[in-house]
Amino acid sequence: MHDPFPVGPPPWLSKAVQPFADTFHLTTLPMHIHQVLGSFIFYYFINLVVAPIASRKLFPVKYAKLSPERKINWDVHVVSLVQSSLVNALALWVMWTDEERKGMDWQQRVWGYTGAAGMIQGLASGYFLWDLVITLQNVRLFGPGMLAHAFCALVVFSFGFRPFVNFYGCTFILYELSSPFLNFHWFFDKLDMTGSRAQLYNGIALLVTFFGCRLVWGTYQSVRVYQDVWAAIHHTPAAASIHLDALNNSTNAAADAAAGHSAAPIHGDIMRFAGEEFVPLWLGFTYLGSNIILNTLNFYWFGKMIETVRKRFQPPKEERKKMKATATATKSTGANGKVRVDLDETEVRRRNVVGEPLPAVS
Repeated sequence: MHDPFPVGPPPWLSKAVQPFADTFHLTTLPMHIHQVLGSFIFYYFINLVVAPIASRKLFPVKYAKLSPERKINWDVHVVSLVQSSLVNALALWVMWTDEERKGMDWQQRVWGYTGAAGMIQGLASGYFLWDLVITLQNVRLFGPGMLAHAFCALVVFSFGFRPFVNFYGCTFILYELSSPFLNFHWFFDKLDMTGSRAQLYNGIALLVTFFGCRLVWGTYQSVRVYQDVWAAIHHTPAAASIHLDALNNSTNAAADAAAGHSAAPIHGDIMRFAGEEFVPLWLGFTYLGSNIILNTLNFYWFGKMIETVRKRFQPPKEERKKMKATATATKSTGANGKVRVDLDETEVRRRNVVGEPLPAVS
């Protein structure tokens, strides 16, 4: 499937980025550099202009009371909400409509390329570039851990421009399906809606989507990419090359050319950047190692998420102690009809300290 983006990169921009692409072997980057930079500018505009204006209109009192640091965090969550919603919709659409992507074998999944998957790669890389810049500007607020995460996400996702596992760009970006609910959960806390019914329903949706898209879907797809990359590392390319026109009939090629697309048949286009079909060990292990780390973090975060959501709907520790003390004071009725109250030792000590009289025991 060709890149559905309505506008291609300006020739001067592709030419300007070509030396950088050649140096880092990012073969398809000049074809998607406009999407990378356009996405970066788009999210920066939301961060600096749209988020503050919309927040002042929708929540004039709450937003005005935030400290400068919390306003930065608020605006970043707005960008994250927009990005995750947009990229999820586009990735699902590409996965549904890209017939060439659906029919890929393991070699095409590793070295293959389609324009639609490249578009997702470009838009996602633009967001991760923005994430890196905004984290660098506010490293004291977000910390070195978030800075490392932003850098690694940009580097690993940029591998798709080699192209390397371009197929899995759409697959793993679906981790973001849980991000809208995570952002809403954060906003509920800042809007004094902690423990509300809306946060409860959102919390359930957050746990379900996080478990489904990251733990179940993510783990399954990780196993698949491990198998593909492992096969690629041990792959010996065929010495003979096959002409692309022999793989497809000339009628389809002519139709593509008449429609304004590449004259090369689409099935041939999939592997046109494959080169020697070679995966360096550093590349394979860097990608797989990063994937293992991210999956491990997903399981860790899921446990923390359950704990956090549960705390939102439990009374504070002091209140729980008071409720427990009250519950241990059991009431029973004696033979003379008087009420008898049995108190535990903790409650007796509390009443002695505050000077509260103990109830008479019949």
